[in-house]
Amino acid sequence: MSAVKIYSNNDEMIPLKFQLSQNFPNPFKEKTIIKYCVAYKTDIQISIYNSNGKLIKRVTKDKQEAGTYEIEFNASTLPDGIYYYQLKAGQAGKQEAELTVMKEMNIQN
Repeated sequence: MSAVKIYSNNDEMIPLKFQLSQNFPNPFKEKTIIKYCVAYKTDIQISIYNSNGKLIKRVTKDKQEAGTYEIEFNASTLPDGIYYYQLKAGQAGKQEAELTVMKEMNIQN
């Protein structure tokens, strides 16, 4: 799965720092969007972990140019629960956030 670079008013917005945003929607039933910013061209990796720290899925792993990206994560095969997603950005370090899968919840998604 590859990330989609997004733009604003057809002009590319170059972020000043690496940033991992909260997924949306959250909680969700099957699919959610993870948005993140890349400050300069580097190796990017987005991974999903369960609450025990076990790697569940590597959503993307590739070299990306500076910009803002969105990637869809499909959790249809995962049980309900709290998971963590992590952005690793080359030598810039890593950031982590929490997402919640709730298939029995009355939400549209």
